[in-house]
Amino acid sequence: MSAAYVDKRLRELVTPEGIALPFRIASRGARAGALILDMVILFMSALLVTLLLIYLASGLFSLDAEIDQAGAGEFLLVIWTLFWFFLWNGYFIVMELGPRGATFGKRAVGIRVAARDGGRLTAEAVLARNLLRDIELFLPLVLLMVAPSGDAGNAGMAATLWFLVFMLFPFFNRDALRAGDLVAGTWVVDAPRTRLADALSTQGAMRDHASAVTGAAYRFGAEELSIYGEYELQTLERVLREGRPEAMAAVHQAICRKIGWEPGAGDERAFLEAFYAQLRARLEGGMRFGKRKKDKHDDQ
Repeated sequence: MSAAYVDKRLRELVTPEGIALPFRIASRGARAGALILDMVILFMSALLVTLLLIYLASGLFSLDAEIDQAGAGEFLLVIWTLFWFFLWNGYFIVMELGPRGATFGKRAVGIRVAARDGGRLTAEAVLARNLLRDIELFLPLVLLMVAPSGDAGNAGMAATLWFLVFMLFPFFNRDALRAGDLVAGTWVVDAPRTRLADALSTQGAMRDHASAVTGAAYRFGAEELSIYGEYELQTLERVLREGRPEAMAAVHQAICRKIGWEPGAGDERAFLEAFYAQLRARLEGGMRFGKRKKDKHDDQ
């Protein structure tokens, strides 16, 4: 008799509210694929800007032959360097600070960055994990460039060893953490692409906020909906998508305690679907007027 299959990437995360949520660690192959896609995006962007600057420079020189070509070239080089600095650092930081917590490469392969403590992904964590990437990737290149010509061989060996240590780091821990993840308290997890509408119960509360199980119509006031923000909405969406009864019961009780309702039993999914629909409508309505509530701690 064969042993039962055990998913080695399956983990369980306990949120600050005490809710246990199952998820899967992103595979090393998916992370490598995402990085390659992001590199292609960055280098294609840099190539387009380079061609644009060359075109502008050639146009200026053709209009005025007396322009100091050396000085103009240095000026354009400064512009290109600044562009690359902000592109390289801004791309990863801005994208991972967004609601999806993922760059275009990560979205394409279905993974995202998450905080290991179950809380919201903070700016400090995103900055830390991305600044460490510079040490992992670019420090070996700097070492090669500043090495004396006679020591190029030794510098090359040192740079190669440095690069391999950091590139192979995810293979020596069970959660496939980069050095940046270890420092920042983050990890990269699978982001299921299943549409929430497909995962919601056909006997739930999405129609007129009424339960087909008990007939109860769940309607929440502005004060009750104002307690939670985007992070809690995403957590609730994940709970509904997973459909685990124990997780839904825990979330149902947590929300009822927070809004001052008496939690019942047996109709948790209908309650959560109604709360999700109304909370999402409220948050989307606020965003149309420039008001965002990131989480329950955000007072807007």
